[in-house]
Amino acid sequence: MITSLHSPHVERVKALLGSRGVKERKAESKFIAEGLQSIREAINFGDPKLDTLYLTESGRAKLEDENLLTSAILGKTVEVSDEVMRAMADTVTPQGILALCDISKHNFPNFISKQPLRIAYFWQIQDPGNAGAVIRTADAFGFNAIVFSDQCVDVYSPKVVRATAGSLWHIPVFEDVPISELKELAEKNGIQIFGTDGNSDLPLPEALLKLNKKPSIWVFGNEARGLPSEVSADLNLVTIPMEGRAESLNLAVAATVVMYEVSQATKL
Repeated sequence: MITSLHSPHVERVKALLGSRGVKERKAESKFIAEGLQSIREAINFGDPKLDTLYLTESGRAKLEDENLLTSAILGKTVEVSDEVMRAMADTVTPQGILALCDISKHNFPNFISKQPLRIAYFWQIQDPGNAGAVIRTADAFGFNAIVFSDQCVDVYSPKVVRATAGSLWHIPVFEDVPISELKELAEKNGIQIFGTDGNSDLPLPEALLKLNKKPSIWVFGNEARGLPSEVSADLNLVTIPMEGRAESLNLAVAATVVMYEVSQATKL
C-alpha cells in the first residue's frame, strides 16, 4: 500500500490534474477518472482503456460489491491510503477510486467514411459542464460520435470527465477537428451537414422531414458567439421554434433538443 505523499504515483496523478494538466495529458496521452460511475464504465467498456487503478480500502470494497475486480483489473490495481487518495484526487470528498486512463486515438476520416447515421459537432465550446453534458446527451440519444473543433475545452479535463457521467466510455469522441475538415469530409462522404442558428427561416421539424433518415452531422456553436458566418457558410441552417419569450437556449439545452429530435426522426 502506498502511504507516502511523495510517491511518484502521487506526483504523476497531480501533474495530470494540475495547472499544467492540459499539456501533461497531451504529452502522455493519459487522463484521470474518479469515482465509481466512471470506473465502472471504464472496466465494462474499455475504451478509453484503464491503465492503473488506485483504490483505498473503502474504494476496493465498492468495486468488490459490484463484482468488478476481475483478475485482469486486479493486475492493474495499486492500493493507497486515504490520505494519499485525498492528495491525488481532484474532488473535495473522493470516493476512494481513481484511475489513470489512456486517451483514445480514433481516426476521424476513417470513421466518417463508414457513413454513420448521426454525428454531433461542437465548434469552440468552452464550458466543461457543457462539454460533459453534450457527450452524455449524444450517448443517450444514440448518436454515433461526437466531435469537437480546435480551440475547445479539453475533453479529458477532470470536470468534463465527471460531467459525462460515464458516457465518455460509450461513444467515440474526436478532438481538434477543424470545421473546414468536417465540411470536406461531409461532402466527400455524401453526408448532409446542418447548423443551428436562431435567425434561420428553416424550423428544425421541417429540416428533419427533408432529412429522410439519411446520415447527418449537426453543428453547434460557441456558448457566447454561436456560429460565425465563416463557420456557418455552406451549412443547412435550422432554428428551434420557441413559443415563449426566452431570447435563446443554453448550448447544452439546445443540443439536447436537436439530438432528441434527430434521434426520433432517424429511427430505423
